[in-house]
Amino acid sequence: MNEKDLYKQKLKAQMYDWQTHLAGLKAKVGGASMGAKLELNQLVMELENKVAEGRAKLAELDSTTEESWDMIQAGVETIWEGITTAFDTVSSKYES
Repeated sequence: MNEKDLYKQKLKAQMYDWQTHLAGLKAKVGGASMGAKLELNQLVMELENKVAEGRAKLAELDSTTEESWDMIQAGVETIWEGITTAFDTVSSKYES
């Protein structure tokens, strides 16, 4: 397996982890107070949108040519950083 395949495999594993984390957050919504429920629902929706954006970028990476790999990879890394930050924020607020 080459470096690019390993990179894509790592990203796909991270995507799976995020989807699992999202499912856990959705389960917490039911047990939250009304105020927390509204905020948590909003955060979950934002995370779902970010994860969907990441999924789309990952699909783009799968179909990229050698010439455009670096540019697409940079975009993927930017999106991944944003998703990671968003999950860290939600985790620190609702899972402490």
